[in-house]
Amino acid sequence: MNYNLTRFVEAQEYSYVDALKEIQNGRKESHWIWYIFPQLKQLGQSSTAKYYGIESIEEATEYLKHPVLGERLREISQALLLLDNNNPYQVMGWIDGIKLCSSMTLFAEIAGYDSVFGKVIDKFFDGKKDENTIRLLQTN
Repeated sequence: MNYNLTRFVEAQEYSYVDALKEIQNGRKESHWIWYIFPQLKQLGQSSTAKYYGIESIEEATEYLKHPVLGERLREISQALLLLDNNNPYQVMGWIDGIKLCSSMTLFAEIAGYDSVFGKVIDKFFDGKKDENTIRLLQTN
C-alpha cells in the first residue's frame, strides 16, 4: 500500500531543526508534536492530529523505514535520552507527554523495546507502554 508520508516530510521541512533544538534544550515550546512524534490516527482528537495520524502498523513501519523520517525520529528520540530530566510533562507539556508515550509505544512495537523508542518509554514512563496504543494495535 502507498502511504502519504510526504505530509510528514513537508511538515518537518521548516520545523524539525527547531523541534530538535527545543528537545536538546529540555523543553518543547512550539507546536509540532503531530508530525514529529506521530501516533495512531484513532487516538487523535483534532483535525491536525487526525491528518498526521498513523493509520496502521504497516504505515508506522514505512515511516520508520523512510530515509528522512525514520532517521529524524531516532535522532530526536535519542536527544530525549540525553536529557537529565526524566519527567515527560516538564519536557513536553501535559498533553504532549501523553502523545509522546503513544508515539514511542507505536514505534517500539515495530523496532523492539530494546530500541531507542523502548528506552524513551523506560526513562520517561517507567517502562509503561501506552495501553490505548497497544489495544488499538491488537484490534487492527
